[in-house]
Amino acid sequence: MGTVSSKYLKKTVLLDLLERGVTCLPSALSQVLNSSKVAQAFILNQWMLPQTEVINRRMELIDAISRYNSHGIGTVITKQDHLHCGHGVRRWEDIEVLYNHIGLAETSYPFVLQPYVESFKDIRVIIVDTYIESYIRQNPYNFRMNISVGSKSHPYSLEPEQEQFCRSAMQRGKFPFAHLDVLMMESGEVFLSEISLNGGTKGARIGRNELNQKKQTLLEDMAQKRR
Repeated sequence: MGTVSSKYLKKTVLLDLLERGVTCLPSALSQVLNSSKVAQAFILNQWMLPQTEVINRRMELIDAISRYNSHGIGTVITKQDHLHCGHGVRRWEDIEVLYNHIGLAETSYPFVLQPYVESFKDIRVIIVDTYIESYIRQNPYNFRMNISVGSKSHPYSLEPEQEQFCRSAMQRGKFPFAHLDVLMMESGEVFLSEISLNGGTKGARIGRNELNQKKQTLLEDMAQKRR
């Protein structure tokens, strides 16, 4: 019980555990998704912004250029795999500029490609079993909404359908608990930005120790039920 910490062998270790019939808590799938934005965009694509794509190689980016242009998408963002706190998120005013840069840095693959959205509300949601809280993050000086880069926050009450949206994404990724970043459009439609097992608690009412205890209690309950 607990997350696998072998940085470069994480997926190999998890696969080996599954092949040997070992039950992982949190699930192996959630641990893989937790550490990879690319894996999230592949598995949880239907919860994300339309035209979200995983780009693995140059030809896929060239194909994406045509698709994005056909939809009139100009500015785009990319998410570098395995980077957190907004450090791997980059905005490109034109997808051709992105292609020209990537052509000189082949090691950038794979990455997540998404349309850039100008107007939305960024909602952080924390769910552990029946405990749920959410708050809006705002940053007038940076399109990155992470509190670690200067955002401010205030409480937000999720609508029932928004909570169901979050829980459905958790169910697909087999997350027993989660920190979710949700984008709410002006129309009220919501999309998943990212999901993790252990996100920051700045801006949350609950403290780190109390939250960790809730997570541990849930995992122990799950383990007890499997015996």
